[in-house]
Amino acid sequence: MDKIVLLCGKLFCSTTGTVKEKVAVTVEGEKITAVCPVEQADTAGCTVYDLGDKFVTPGLIDAHVHTIWDGEVEFMDCINKGTIGDLTIRSMLLAKKDLMAGFTTIRDEGSYGFADIAVRNAIDRGEIDGPRMFVSGEAISSTGGHSDGWLAPQITGKCQSGVIIDGPDAGRRAARYNLKYGADQIKIMATGGVGNPGEPGAIELTFEEMKAILDVANSRGRISSAHAHGAQGIKNAIRAGITSIEHGMLMDDECVELMARHGTYLVPTIIAGQRINENGVAAGLPAEVVEKSVRCLQGHRENLRKCRQAGVKICFGTDAGTSFNYHGKQAYEFSLMVDFGFTVAQVLQAATATNAQLLGWQDKVGSVEPGKLADIAAFDGDPFADISSMQRCSFVMKGGKVYKA
Repeated sequence: MDKIVLLCGKLFCSTTGTVKEKVAVTVEGEKITAVCPVEQADTAGCTVYDLGDKFVTPGLIDAHVHTIWDGEVEFMDCINKGTIGDLTIRSMLLAKKDLMAGFTTIRDEGSYGFADIAVRNAIDRGEIDGPRMFVSGEAISSTGGHSDGWLAPQITGKCQSGVIIDGPDAGRRAARYNLKYGADQIKIMATGGVGNPGEPGAIELTFEEMKAILDVANSRGRISSAHAHGAQGIKNAIRAGITSIEHGMLMDDECVELMARHGTYLVPTIIAGQRINENGVAAGLPAEVVEKSVRCLQGHRENLRKCRQAGVKICFGTDAGTSFNYHGKQAYEFSLMVDFGFTVAQVLQAATATNAQLLGWQDKVGSVEPGKLADIAAFDGDPFADISSMQRCSFVMKGGKVYKA
């Protein structure tokens, strides 16, 4: 078995939030076998990568992407204009863009026709290159909810992006349906959103429906996530047993307290709103969509400050694929999180150790330690001096295989 040694100028320790200098990482097969000072490394007979002028991190984890979309203005159109085969190929290509940006693990937060599951399986079998994928299958929504379709009623067929349910029994069936076909987790649409008609804060699944859905996930030891902007929808999801709240932009103080008390994770996805606010009007997005996005983002900074203060577990996620939010370019979220008051160490930990804990994969990814999978990324520059360095990925290793150097 060939050995690889990475000579790291600076290495981020995600377990402590500190930076170590002049560290050697030894890789055998798909795992890390040693981490030591450079001067103690045995490089004889090894393939050596000199990363002395790089900032090295554990492989990054994006906890919220959609691999069937890539930032189109009307990104949902691909569901009505492409076949499932088309969408699967898109998912494969876009997932690889994430990998090449340093994201060795991604969580797909809702696909179509189980394209995400097909791509995950092909990656796991070694048939195609891509990041580790933790997938949702089709998100569960209500009639007229965030994942429903909005074509005229005479247009039949499956035109919505998720499984549409009404009532607890239908919710249980939808959860079991997703798990049957290979989903790693259950995704629900608890409230409205920015891109669809209606209010983003409106409750779109009842507590009883959410509880029935999440009972299926929790009884099988699976995690779950809720698209949720509005405060009451967030509270209902937490009380029903959700693992993570996605977006959470219209939360109130009780939401913060509940997340902290229940250990609920929060995935803020600042970039999703920011991109619409910056580009929506010029690109021709409907005025009401841009207005809702602006309104959602207005209080997000202060709410995130309260969450940090309360000890809420905050993750890194980008909603990559939504309007103007492109795969492979989502590392801009690091800069936005720092602008919103996070320290550099906090955002790097969010994208590594905290996200690994969210997925339940902390025993194999999220830190550079012996015994962990050799998922490692390196960047030009030092994010502690310039956070935009995280947008300049120059080295990617996943499972001991170098994809970018």
